[in-house]
Amino acid sequence: MPEKTEKERTHFPEIIEAGVVLVEDGKIIRQYRSFVKPEINPTLTERCKRFLQICQEDVDQGITFRELIQTLHSFYRLGSTVVVTWGNMDMVVLRKSCRYWNIPFPFEGRERDLSIEYMRFYGERNQTGLTKALEQYGKKEKRKHHRALEDALMTFEIFQYLQRDKQYLYNKAKNRIGDFVDLTRVRA
Repeated sequence: MPEKTEKERTHFPEIIEAGVVLVEDGKIIRQYRSFVKPEINPTLTERCKRFLQICQEDVDQGITFRELIQTLHSFYRLGSTVVVTWGNMDMVVLRKSCRYWNIPFPFEGRERDLSIEYMRFYGERNQTGLTKALEQYGKKEKRKHHRALEDALMTFEIFQYLQRDKQYLYNKAKNRIGDFVDLTRVRA
């Protein structure tokens, strides 16, 4: 185990929960969720527990970081894997942790930060939060925000909506009158 400085113990972010959705041809074919035992700072702060609505026992019973990397590697499909996240911090922390523990990064190839794509496509000035973006699509049901698998599922849902909107925008089909007039408001 590498020697830890005081700064690393107090400022080193660790992955404490992982959620992954494997998608092929637009369909979810595998889901995974697990807590991960923090090793540098094994005791969760009260703020962390409140924010994520988890308890110390959740992470104490989790898998190790090495086991997480092995699991993530099992999701990798050579040449066809694109990692899609909402924001880039998860990948930053994953890379930093792999370097710290001297473990090869489990993915190669493309990564997409869907929050940036969403912001650019819809002309937003700032990045939109995950649940707020879903609300923009009319999805207001209560979900567990900041829980790994739920966030992965919400990211996939937004990905589908965004792809649909991109296809509509770039569709070269001829326009019809119904594309310009909302006939639902016309009364006989």
